[in-house]
Amino acid sequence: MKKLAGRLLHHFTNHETALNAGPHCSQGTDQGTSGLCHRKDLNMPSQGVHLHIHDRYVVMDNGILQVTLSKPGGIITGIKYNGIDNVLEVRNKETNRGYWDLHWNEPGGKGIFDVISGVTFRVIVETEEQVEISFIRTWDPSLEGKYIPLNIDKRFIMLRGSSGVYSYGIYEHLKEWPGFELGETRIAFKLRKDKFHYMAVADDRKRIMPFPDDLCKGRCQTLDYQEASLLTAPCDPRLQGEVDDKYQYSCENKDLRVHGWISFDPPVGFWQITPSNEFRSGGPLKQNLTSHVGPTTLAVFHSTHYAGKTMMPRFEHGEPWKKVYGPVFIYLNSTANGDDPLCLWDDAKIKMMAEVESWPYSFVASDDYPKSEERGTARGRLLIRDRFINNDLISAGGAYVGLAPPGDSGSWQIECKGYQFWAIADEAGYFSIGNVRPGEYNLYAWVPGFIGDYHSGTIVTVTSGCMIEMGDIVYEPPRDGPTLWEIGIPDRKASEFFIPDPDLTLVNRVLVHDQDRFRQYGLWKRYTDLYPNDDLIYTVGVSDYRRDWFFAHVPRKKGDVHEGTTWQIRFNLENIDQKANYKLQVAIASATLAELQIRVNDAEAIRPLFTTGLIGRDNSIARHGIHGVYMLYAVNIPGNRLVQGDNTIFLKQPRCNGPFQGIMYDYIRLEGPPS
Repeated sequence: MKKLAGRLLHHFTNHETALNAGPHCSQGTDQGTSGLCHRKDLNMPSQGVHLHIHDRYVVMDNGILQVTLSKPGGIITGIKYNGIDNVLEVRNKETNRGYWDLHWNEPGGKGIFDVISGVTFRVIVETEEQVEISFIRTWDPSLEGKYIPLNIDKRFIMLRGSSGVYSYGIYEHLKEWPGFELGETRIAFKLRKDKFHYMAVADDRKRIMPFPDDLCKGRCQTLDYQEASLLTAPCDPRLQGEVDDKYQYSCENKDLRVHGWISFDPPVGFWQITPSNEFRSGGPLKQNLTSHVGPTTLAVFHSTHYAGKTMMPRFEHGEPWKKVYGPVFIYLNSTANGDDPLCLWDDAKIKMMAEVESWPYSFVASDDYPKSEERGTARGRLLIRDRFINNDLISAGGAYVGLAPPGDSGSWQIECKGYQFWAIADEAGYFSIGNVRPGEYNLYAWVPGFIGDYHSGTIVTVTSGCMIEMGDIVYEPPRDGPTLWEIGIPDRKASEFFIPDPDLTLVNRVLVHDQDRFRQYGLWKRYTDLYPNDDLIYTVGVSDYRRDWFFAHVPRKKGDVHEGTTWQIRFNLENIDQKANYKLQVAIASATLAELQIRVNDAEAIRPLFTTGLIGRDNSIARHGIHGVYMLYAVNIPGNRLVQGDNTIFLKQPRCNGPFQGIMYDYIRLEGPPS
């Protein structure tokens, strides 16, 4: 069964090409068309920006597009562009078209969903070059329990000649206000379902999408959770039998720069561009939702997805806090007649790169958003010392190096109150972290190919216009002795392990390529198919982790219940030093209400040599995440637990109340004694 890999790609290639073509594409191709797209707005004369204020609405108009917002609520009710009176879903209520929202709760209380509506409208800037407007909701004690105790200032900006609108928000909690927990905050757009049928999230994830009606009763079958549906009677018969699941289109922050939708008639693109990750929670590897059936487009600033409650910040009474989310850019584009509408995706990527280069923006009016000259830079070189690999220092090429609020090692993964700034080191290990907001930070890093986290507890104070020279920084990855054997690649993901083919009746055909295989629905069930009675056994020196190590350590389904599973690592050792300690390094890419028990040479031992206890709320197995919050465990194995010749390490995951409880391993290594 494990040799099915590759057959899916051949099986679905023709169908996928037809779907990507769409009903209005003459060539039926989904290949890049960069350079073939002639944007109509580039030929339009540039007129000034005008602001029209009415009793219940305000309209920003620069001749390219008109954006209408409710007054004083600040809900985007309409966007007029390229002959379309409103690209937003006109059948929805005005409060369900383009809006900021959040999900919060009082400490220990029930969650509350809130579409943020302003109570005060202000004009911040009004010139022919730029309009910036503000919608503020202030908080006072009479609102306790009804609204989150924050002052929220939503801002919108339109520039001359710009084919889009910017938005950012300023959240502030005063110290005398009550505490709260923030689960999520974002901007959401609901587009016209009669126009926008083609979605693009990445070059390898773009396609004709199901209609929202396809997710209604009678047209689909809900699968193991409500977000996943099997299309049984879709409006477009070419989608018959496919799975739709919004989590299949999630993306890591570092890659989540642009996504959106294309209308074929008229050819119009609607894109959400995020030029910086500084205001997003969780650092560069945090995964967030993007676009999905609706047609819906999201700008997610903070969420608990792929991390769980550890990612939910708690603000105490007496704790002042202020944060700026954004700006993000809502970009619209169109093509001249005869151009392939799919080239709008390529144009959106070019525009995204221009926005990234323009960060931080010079035109934002708030004093809470520092301009380029008000920010600082930190630079240096990261080197690695691992005497069991090389007696010399090793350059940390490709390392992720960042400044984040002070905390413990790896705390940047779940940090969600402040700002983070990251850079990737060059081949020699040199890094430069630019455009850092003034403040106090710790320096963090991790290096692909090495386990663990670098963390400097020294406070790095960034001031306006500063250049901080950090010099050479040496990271010593956790290690006690030479490598006896290893499984996997230390890259914080489980993607190098065996990813099975999905059930042929539960396929999303746009995800059949190798780099997206892990995103297919229901892969956790395939463990039971492949190991119906006995668990995985991996033999060092014989097995290959790419085909013999299942990507997720999950329960086995037996009838209507699940049972815990125990994996074995078999290996041979000579010249055992029974008086010394051996070290098992276990790097975990994700865990969901799981437990890892480790036994050596005695599977029935009542007490394991080591247990993690209950760990993880990532839910990455169900949400196709391939990783969540990284954890590293160093397990001492006394030499007298080992024997000359054949040995076995037993990895038991006993938690089995449901199919999604499990562990994704990143990397496992057995080290010999230090000598």
